[in-house]
Amino acid sequence: MNGREIKAQKRGWIPKKERIWFFLAIVIAALIILFGFRFLQQLSLTSLDSEQFEDTFKDFGSNARVLLFFVLAYYVLLRVIKLPILKRQADVKKWLSILLRFTRKWHTPVAIIAIAFIILHAAAVFMYGFEFDFENISGLLSLLVLLPVPISGLYRYQRMDRKWHLRSGVAFAVLFLIHSFL
Repeated sequence: MNGREIKAQKRGWIPKKERIWFFLAIVIAALIILFGFRFLQQLSLTSLDSEQFEDTFKDFGSNARVLLFFVLAYYVLLRVIKLPILKRQADVKKWLSILLRFTRKWHTPVAIIAIAFIILHAAAVFMYGFEFDFENISGLLSLLVLLPVPISGLYRYQRMDRKWHLRSGVAFAVLFLIHSFL
């Protein structure tokens, strides 16, 4: 172990100022999953084939989509603020930095809650009936690529991820956009 890894282990996995929001987001996500699965469990078998149920699982996906756009806005703002065209635009850069700070603070909690909606969406799709078509396959691939993102995000807090969080996040974003809009 090098010195940086030893310091990282002493600090804990999540910085102290972000811990409360992190754990609060986990509690909210757990409640969303718990009540969502309870709702799905109480449905009758005849309603699983209805258009109303299809709207229900699409609503789970739509909620996740809105939250994921917020999560991805952090990376977009990070790129935009580094553009050379903004060097002389102090006012614009000031507002962008305020937005960047806001999206950075809420990036992890919103992502955790979005993952809860993704889990409900995936479970409801399998309950509805998984068919091997483009939409379902792209969603399944997105889900598989999403799996390492939160794990590498924990390593990101420790600066031990070697950019895996960003790479797997970009791969997920591409597959997610394909699944959402094609």
